[in-house]
Amino acid sequence: MLTWLQRDDLSFPPLEKAMHEPNGLLAAGGDLSPERLLAAYRHGCFPWYQDGQPVLWWSPDPRTVLYPEELHVSRSLRKKLRQGTFNVTFDRAFRDVIEGCAGPRSYNDGTWITTPMQNAYVKLHQLGIAHSVEVWQDEQLVGGLYGLAMGRLFFGESMFSHTTDASKAGFVTLVERLRDWGFKMIDCQMPTQHLASFGARAIARQAFAETLAKYLDEPSSARWEP
Repeated sequence: MLTWLQRDDLSFPPLEKAMHEPNGLLAAGGDLSPERLLAAYRHGCFPWYQDGQPVLWWSPDPRTVLYPEELHVSRSLRKKLRQGTFNVTFDRAFRDVIEGCAGPRSYNDGTWITTPMQNAYVKLHQLGIAHSVEVWQDEQLVGGLYGLAMGRLFFGESMFSHTTDASKAGFVTLVERLRDWGFKMIDCQMPTQHLASFGARAIARQAFAETLAKYLDEPSSARWEP
């Protein structure tokens, strides 16, 4: 039976109570306050829902992750990065990046990054927890991604690209920087061919939860200056 969250209770049901079909649906309801969002990520779940639905909370099994030391970059992409086609920055235009991620896609007319969702993550950015990666070409924002940094873990949320390889350039730059900062894992949530090409792989939900417990409160050397 699906657990419905109460607004005055930030707790979530145990991850093993998540549904098998649809995979990982753990709870519904509650809100998108910073306190609840942080409680969710610490617990091992994240929000994903469409307009007209209650907030739905997910913890899929298996979980798709990328270990920074396992990053794979194709020869052609590495060559493009060396050419200096893109300029990559951090936390310079968070609102623009999340709006870019919420924009229409060729394969989907809708978006799960609704205005309330955007506003919720902007609040987390203002608290220094959510971060953006911007990819610029000729001083125009052509791609980017955003997510949360907690302890020595990064929780990726979404990316967008307006030109070939823009989001890839941002992602590779981020992963290499996270590796240098001592981050241990990047949560990619669900599998995609795009992420698999970089070395992302599936791990058991229990292994994911154990990694959270180990590294969520570990300090890192991250410096997110714009």
